[in-house]
Amino acid sequence: MLRTITVGLDGSRESRAAAEWAAREAKLRGLPLKIVHVWEPVPEPMAQAPLLGAETQQHWTERVPREAAQGLRLRHPGVEVHTEQVSGNPADALAEAAKSAELLVLGSRGLGGIGGFVVGSVGLSTVAHADRPVVLVRALEVAADEHEADPAGVPSAATPFLPVVLGLDVEHADETLVEFAFDAARRRATSLRVVHGWNPPPYYAYGTPVSPALHEGLALAEAAALEEALRPWQQKYPDVQVVEVSRYGSPAVHLVEASGDASLVVVGRRIRRSPFGAHIGHVTHAVLHHCTAPVAVVPHG
Repeated sequence: MLRTITVGLDGSRESRAAAEWAAREAKLRGLPLKIVHVWEPVPEPMAQAPLLGAETQQHWTERVPREAAQGLRLRHPGVEVHTEQVSGNPADALAEAAKSAELLVLGSRGLGGIGGFVVGSVGLSTVAHADRPVVLVRALEVAADEHEADPAGVPSAATPFLPVVLGLDVEHADETLVEFAFDAARRRATSLRVVHGWNPPPYYAYGTPVSPALHEGLALAEAAALEEALRPWQQKYPDVQVVEVSRYGSPAVHLVEASGDASLVVVGRRIRRSPFGAHIGHVTHAVLHHCTAPVAVVPHG
């Protein structure tokens, strides 16, 4: 079955930004776009209130995706746009919609001057339980943000894409995660910046004097491990220029810093089948809340 780029839309500013990003991604991949509008039923007494009657509910649940689809078709000619309305718990409905999608796109409210995302409970739950990649897009994201400035320093969507950034743990370099990042860079005709943050093992950290030689040796070993993990992928994607960044310190901090000059940040989430809690990992959690670029969370085994 042909997969789609699926976006969750509720009419908010952040979900509209997500829909625009999803339409651009659909064009890059040559796939149709599906707008999913989730209606959460209200208790019966509220449903009978004058402003929440059946006709009003039907009007808004049909109008929001219909008007959004019309606008997307005009702004993104050539992209096939479909709509789907479902009812139920939004997080559950969106995770279910992701199963038939190449990826799911959601909006996330920006933090203004601080930068980054405020990821609500629906977004976190969807990311934690979706079986397909989920992309979080901040409310004020526009196409020009993902591209280099033009020669005059003016933001423009007509210039080359900024690099794709991949956060990689070399000890768990999952193929699904790495291939997603290389493919995203290839489709954008841009470079891939692979960021690996490392810290000394506990037996070095405790009771061991600070040694420049020891630190340098660890740094060289980590850089070599990163190079080794990426070698087969560079052979598979020879057109993608790879920049390897292996740095001492928090991976989350390094990824957030790199996001300021990125078109997309790609991180992983280890799949856990427990129905309780949002199991996304502390690095991915920090990246979701503080990166200024769109963030793709790729589930893997």
